[in-house]
Amino acid sequence: MPNRIDSTFIRLRENHQKAFVAYVAAGDPNFESSLEIIKALADTGADIIELGLPFSDPLADGIVNQMAAERAIKAGMTTIRSLELIRRFRESHETPIVLFTYLNPVFTYGFEAFHHDAAAAGADGILLLDLPPDEAALNKDLAVGAGLKHIRLIAPTTPPERVKILAQSSEGFIYMLSRTGVTGAHGGPSANIAAQVEAIRSHTQTPICVGFGISTPEQAADVAKSADGVIVGSAIVKQVELHPDHAAEAVRNFAAPLIAATKA
Repeated sequence: MPNRIDSTFIRLRENHQKAFVAYVAAGDPNFESSLEIIKALADTGADIIELGLPFSDPLADGIVNQMAAERAIKAGMTTIRSLELIRRFRESHETPIVLFTYLNPVFTYGFEAFHHDAAAAGADGILLLDLPPDEAALNKDLAVGAGLKHIRLIAPTTPPERVKILAQSSEGFIYMLSRTGVTGAHGGPSANIAAQVEAIRSHTQTPICVGFGISTPEQAADVAKSADGVIVGSAIVKQVELHPDHAAEAVRNFAAPLIAATKA
């Protein structure tokens, strides 16, 4: 069976459309509401869902996503419960899921076991924020990770020779950062996105999705002109923070115009 991520990009390319990738924290504000949120995103037209595993020290995240992880942990969310969340989602939806996480929860679980169990639960990819692929290759405990597509991060500050290495070893899609810094809608995307995308595209046919700082339909439409997909995270997570009692509805209403702008 083809990986859902690959199948999604094949379909989008055939229809001359760009992908909308939505990030939310697993278990924020609680398990059942989180399940409603990811279902709402899928039903509204999100092509891929990035699901952040709750972690106590999310150093690459801005305050919005840090607080989301804290809310999820306080509500009883764990790595095992995150996999259960995916299983519940898979009872009704086929939208690809990429796990967005740090190495610590995965290593604690068992690197190989996590990949196996996450894939069995219905996850399709994983983005390990603090595990460079060349470092993983040097550690036998981190070299065995079958079942999930390993998504690569490429930043504006990544040296050209390293961009080539990351691009040529990429799977699923490349997460290109529109700017440096931690996650968050502040600052907006860079004005140099088109040039950054083309520099990466010269080394690979893997789809390139751009995230960091995208929070409006206008920004989404602008990024979609150059990239294969648009990633929106903190701006969606903020809706959960602002409307915890009807988070799924708030997320749906916020995401709908962003998705429409990406597809236009």
